[in-house]
Amino acid sequence: MADLLGEMRKTHTCCELGAADVDREVVLMGWVQRRRDHGGVIFVDLRDRHGLTQVVFNPTVDQKVHAKAHVIRSEYVLGVRGRVGKRPAGMTNPNLVTGEIEVMVTELKVLNAAQTPPFLIEDTIDVSEMIRLKFRHIDLRRPQLQKNIILRHKAALAVRQYLNGLGFLDIETPVLTGSTPEGARDYLVPSRVNPGQFYALPQSPQIFKQLLMISGFDRYYQIVRCFRDEDLRADRQPEFTQIDLEMSFAGEDDVMQVTEGLMKHIFMDVMGLEIKIPFAHMPYADAVGRFGLDKPDIRFGLELQDVSDIVAGSGFKLFSGAVKKGGVVKALNAKGCIDFSRKEIDDLTDFVAIYRAKGLAWIKIREDAWQSPIEKFFTKSEKEALAKRLDIEPGDLVFFVADHPKVANEALGHLRNLLGKKLNLINEDEFGFVWITRFPLLEYNEDEGRHQALHHPFTAPLEEDYALLKDEPLAVRSRAYDLVLNGSEIGGGSIRIHDKNIQEKVFEALDMDRATYEAKFGFLLSALESGAPPHGGIALGFDRLVMILCGQPSIRDVIAFPKTQKAACLLTDAPAEPDKNQLAELSLRVTKS
Repeated sequence: MADLLGEMRKTHTCCELGAADVDREVVLMGWVQRRRDHGGVIFVDLRDRHGLTQVVFNPTVDQKVHAKAHVIRSEYVLGVRGRVGKRPAGMTNPNLVTGEIEVMVTELKVLNAAQTPPFLIEDTIDVSEMIRLKFRHIDLRRPQLQKNIILRHKAALAVRQYLNGLGFLDIETPVLTGSTPEGARDYLVPSRVNPGQFYALPQSPQIFKQLLMISGFDRYYQIVRCFRDEDLRADRQPEFTQIDLEMSFAGEDDVMQVTEGLMKHIFMDVMGLEIKIPFAHMPYADAVGRFGLDKPDIRFGLELQDVSDIVAGSGFKLFSGAVKKGGVVKALNAKGCIDFSRKEIDDLTDFVAIYRAKGLAWIKIREDAWQSPIEKFFTKSEKEALAKRLDIEPGDLVFFVADHPKVANEALGHLRNLLGKKLNLINEDEFGFVWITRFPLLEYNEDEGRHQALHHPFTAPLEEDYALLKDEPLAVRSRAYDLVLNGSEIGGGSIRIHDKNIQEKVFEALDMDRATYEAKFGFLLSALESGAPPHGGIALGFDRLVMILCGQPSIRDVIAFPKTQKAACLLTDAPAEPDKNQLAELSLRVTKS
């Protein structure tokens, strides 16, 4: 490259020149955004990651350079030397930082030619995401994606600055580790030197950061890569990044205070926005009861109401039958939505079916009557009670779901979020932070017929609930907390178990026998006996946080080289079938069903 560039060395970026630089000789290097030939004078918008500068090839300035410029096409890589001049009157571009000037080129080097790109390097392009991911190296040239990646860098820098200032140590933890039960499926890595044995890629550094606390490193953090083999959505990737931190001799308030300070620092340093702390707190039961989900978007209303007691004896058997079987009837009043068409209501019915709801009942509230296929089943007193509880007024449209509590809450919770966007109830300039606390320690997995940890098996139970672990494990509350922003969970953490006896009781509540948990976690139990301090921490989803800061709908837009929803990299065609010799070295054989 040195020979190719010769004496030409870049002196400026394509966004830092202005009127003060007029008559200066400069050297710019970058890509051709566009080329225009106006009556013999060739204009090129030269682009680098900093911005654009117009460079001009004029035969009256240098005829040889002008002739050479005829070969230039979009995405050619150029080096130019020239003199900065003011643009003619009426030709300035107020949309460009460099819009007052142009560079009259006296020397040109075509550093590389380029094939016609598969799409324009512009933010407004209409091209499928699959094509963009296939040519990600070109897609990343677009200004918006470059801004996203630069903002991500600034956010990471702000994290390190803040936590370093509080005495946290950045300590790396292993990527090749052991598989552990609970949570999502692990990605396994075969060991060549230990045939038939496998490492697992870490879903989080959970155990290692606890061991660091036991080792005496009282404040740890890491911006760390994690891996989960799970079904993907817009806000999930098989490999993702966490801001991971842990503190010794800390309670919930200590971890929350550090986290709130970190959020405040990131938003001010990266976005120039002042956010108010401390954040609101909401118990898990309230979040699910009022919003249907444990990650509520608190920027708008439309709260859910439980009307099970009102309809328990109604003539509408779908409602009364659900209550009789231990289910609930939840309602949502979409105020002012009486003009929703039947097709719109049918579409919403299909939407809640995604979340396993068997149906979506509705009532339109007119001035003189209630309009609905189910209206006839309610008595006058039941209607009066519903009207009072749901604040029903003429013009409202009320939705109901009758089902198991989890299904009813999730279906209406997601419907609430959909309506919030559809009805423009959300202030997109607002950032609604809330801590969700007092989670259940365990939940019952119907498919596997056993208890499982709602967060992870190292979460400490509330001390007052210790006695319930043996006989009423589902009634035990935990010292866990999630940080929710605008309806997205951006972090989850807890105070950890630091007592071996309590840890064993939790393993037993998870239906693990002693042989199983000693085989999987014997090293941790031994460490807990060596003098473990009280400790706790949190893991913040860095990709999701950056997605919100950038105002993007998907974390794929803030990750340089993301995977598709099928966990594939279209750029490198990964995953791919391995070479037979590689499989032989690993003592593996692939069989296809």
